[in-house]
Parts: sequence; structure tokens; C-alpha cells
Amino acid sequence: MNYRLAILIPSRNEEFVSKTVQDILEHKRGPTEIIIGLDGQWADPPIPMHPDVTVLYHNKSIGQRAITKQCARLTNAEFVAKTDAHVSFKEGFDVDMLEAFDRLPDRENVTMFPVMRNLWVFDWKCKKCGKRWYQGPTPTKCQNPDCNNTKHFYKKMMWVAKNNPQSTSFCFDSEPHFQYNNDYKKRPEYKKMLEETGLTESMSLQGSFFMLTRKKYFELDVDDESLGSWGSQGLSVACKTWLSGGRVLCNHKTFYAHLFRTQGGDFGFPYPNPGSKAQKAKAMARDLFFNNKWDKAIHPLSFLVERFWPVNGWNDEQLKDLKEHEKPLNSQ
Repeated sequence: MNYRLAILIPSRNEEFVSKTVQDILEHKRGPTEIIIGLDGQWADPPIPMHPDVTVLYHNKSIGQRAITKQCARLTNAEFVAKTDAHVSFKEGFDVDMLEAFDRLPDRENVTMFPVMRNLWVFDWKCKKCGKRWYQGPTPTKCQNPDCNNTKHFYKKMMWVAKNNPQSTSFCFDSEPHFQYNNDYKKRPEYKKMLEETGLTESMSLQGSFFMLTRKKYFELDVDDESLGSWGSQGLSVACKTWLSGGRVLCNHKTFYAHLFRTQGGDFGFPYPNPGSKAQKAKAMARDLFFNNKWDKAIHPLSFLVERFWPVNGWNDEQLKDLKEHEKPLNSQ
């Protein structure tokens, strides 16, 4: 089959990867394939068998960026979309995304994402008293103060895309840290573009879903392994897109819902030492883009900051300092 879109899912010890694949199979409506990279561990429960599904397995972890890139090499589709292994989608999301790209004269230089919602995956339920509460790490006691259960709980699957929040605009501060850029949504240029096209620009990405042409994915080296096995992906993909002359756009016609799992324990990140890896990736991304060391850039980072100015997490002095200390483009 000739696929137009390949959805790439890097997965390491991901409890809901099979559910994510099933969700995509149920909601895709176009010539879309799914390629899952199992990074060091088989999926449990197993991935659904389907002619549009391919599984790549490594018995030893090679890192999220590396396995995503290997998945991208397995497809000839015109577009690739990287997504996390704990997401759900609106019906027909794939054709809505492709239709939006097809309307753009500069589609070869665009990275796009749908509106992002939060995914309500499950509730915990006490087997003793029946008390239910919202998803989180494995409980050590029932939340009912009158119940003494400390062991017997189960997950009641919900898999619901919550209506709010609906995130469409992201940025990063001067550190850089990821930020929501909600103030930008109040600006006339944002509202005008949305009304006219159903699309809006975003300074950065959240990282749990982004889509671009396969050609551009490799041209920009989106999953550059020199930035580490994982971390700061949204920032680096957005910077590579904008600083090379492209645009990052949000498609308001469709959405995906993402499970945020930042509470630690068995509800945390699947790679070891997540804090240190995230800090290392952030430092490397800062050096690459803040110091204009990326060799494919035609704009300095100050161009991007000024394009969305004022930006959450930046002040006049920080922007002035960035511009004063920016090295010439491609300086090593």
C-alpha cells in the first residue's frame, strides 16, 4: 500500500502503547501506517496485529531519538508524525492534518501539530470499598479515610480526551524551559490567522506530537542523537523549523489528547535518570541554538524571540543580552 503518512511511536516500557495503537487504527481515515519502535522491551499487552502496523524491536535500549529515526527509515510515506505512546486522537485526524498541509504553498518547510488536550486514561478503584480517584502512581492506601485497604486496587480504563485545556501555543523562556504561551492567543494576528485559515503559528512545540514531510525530517536531522537519548525535543524541533526558514503551525480543525505523567514512581518517565538526561539535553540545545552553532540556520535565535515578542519568560534585558552575545551564524 502507498501510505501518505507514517506515525512513528517510540516506546520504552510504555503501559499504554497497545491502547494508543488501537486508538489510531480506530480513528485514522486515510492511507496512514503506524511504526512502533520498542526500545528494549516488548509491549505488554502486545501490539494489535494489523496490515498497517509495523513493529521494530531492540532488545537493548538505544534511546528515544535513535529508535524514532530508525522507524522513519522504514517508511516511504510523504509525511511522518512522531507521537508519544500514550495518546488518543480525534476521528479523521490524519486526513485533517494532510488536508491542512495540502493547502500550504510552503508545506515542505512546515512542522504542524493538532490542538493538544489532556488524556484521562484511567481511575484507580479500591477493591474493598469501591472508592475511585483520578489516575496517578500505584496507590499505597485507599483515599477513603474510613477504608484500611493498602494493597488491593485496580485501574478502571477511561481513555477520554478532556475538553479543557486545549493548548495551541507554546514557547520557551530564556533558560530555556518549556512554557505555555497563552497570552499570544489574545493577539490580533493570532485571531486573524485562525479565522482565515484554521491554523495559527506557535513559537515552540510540546513534543508529544509533531508532523512534517519525511524529506524535511531527515534534512533537519530532527532526531539528532548528539542531543542525547531524549529530552528538549519540542524546543529543538521548533528551533530547527523556524531558524531554517520554516514555520510551526497548530491545526485547530483536529486534536490529540496526551497523558501527562510527571508524578514520579511508576507514573514517571520510562528512561533512567530522567532529570539528569533532561538537564543535559537542555544544556546542549541551549548551546546549539542560543550560540548559533546549528549549521542549517539562516536566522539567529533572536529572530524567533522577536517574531513572537513579548514572550513568556523573557524580558527586555534578556533579549538585549541574547542579541549582544549572539555569535555570527554557523560560528563554531
